[in-house]
Amino acid sequence: MNYQNPDKNGYYGEFGGAFIPEMLYPNVEELQQNYLKIIESQEFQAEFQDLLKNYVGRATPLYFAKNLSEKYHTKIYLKREDLNHTGAHKINNALGQALLAKKLGKKRIIAETGAGQHGVATATACALLGLECIVYMGEIDIARQAPNVARMKMLGATVIPATSGSKTLKDAVNEALRDWINNSTTTHYIIGSVVGPHPFPDLVARFQSVISEEIKWQLNEKIGRENPDYVIACVGGGSNAAGTFYHFVNEKNVKIIAGEAGGFGVDSGKSAATTFLGTLGVLHGSKSLVMQTEDGQVIEPHSISAGLDYPGIGPFHANLFKEKRAEFFSINDDEALKFAFELTKLEGIIPALESAHALAVLEKKTFEKDDVVVICLSGRGDKDMETYLKNLD
Repeated sequence: MNYQNPDKNGYYGEFGGAFIPEMLYPNVEELQQNYLKIIESQEFQAEFQDLLKNYVGRATPLYFAKNLSEKYHTKIYLKREDLNHTGAHKINNALGQALLAKKLGKKRIIAETGAGQHGVATATACALLGLECIVYMGEIDIARQAPNVARMKMLGATVIPATSGSKTLKDAVNEALRDWINNSTTTHYIIGSVVGPHPFPDLVARFQSVISEEIKWQLNEKIGRENPDYVIACVGGGSNAAGTFYHFVNEKNVKIIAGEAGGFGVDSGKSAATTFLGTLGVLHGSKSLVMQTEDGQVIEPHSISAGLDYPGIGPFHANLFKEKRAEFFSINDDEALKFAFELTKLEGIIPALESAHALAVLEKKTFEKDDVVVICLSGRGDKDMETYLKNLD
């Protein structure tokens, strides 16, 4: 089975598709018909690759974490997406989509953001490329991610609070979709994760696939083989995970692990562990696993990390879960915090709270001493300092 790309209707197995209001149909259809032609063209790739190298600072290092490896008796490599310009993997996709928007003649960009990293990356790309930028962000996330809000404003973006529902990521997406319906001809919506109607999950996965592409040649340089035994990433909607898994999903000998946000625990009513709690439904334009009541009302998610606080999961990952191609672990808030402090003390690297969910898998799974384990360190912890300070011993 090919797990990498969706079929022509945007389905990964039974998940995906484009469930959209009629008024959005022209936008989405324009993207569906043009995105591959544009992003695979020589001209686009030359410009995009140049920006990734000279602006973003790619390739990001694949770092052998010696102290972490000693503690967990295995060989752990960290893919350092935290060292990208703007501090996370989000810039890979934001730049790619902003370039695509320009080629489509769109001058106004909207985005949603949870942790604020996608908002910052989008505002950065828009500043660079001379595009108007509007970012929707849940009121609660605005409060808990204040440094990123300040960065977006400094970069020239307008930040609009989402004040409905749980006032977090899901509600920011709702507001962005409403805006897109009202401004469809001038505006491109840069979705930050592998969610939304087709072609967004595929589009975002392709722009993020640079992560696994680099892991392959970097690992080959270091140990003489391209494939690790395990790749691990945190999953909310799942863009860093899609990028980390992309070039390995069809390699049977590579085991894939995702760390989801367990919140206060899967059975607590305060969780975002979608593969444990979700059922088949439609959320934000695609069919996937969704945390919902029996009559289809979305259940509010909870996570200590704003970027994983989402009641669904991208169709790419839902398919990996259903087909048992990937193993999913639920990581509670306190476990993520513990590993954030552990990485900081052992390796001198302060990770984003999101990334700490991937690190926490080390305690859930037993690895052999010769296993090569690659963990995506999707972002740095500057934005989470307030939360970390509250939890310092």
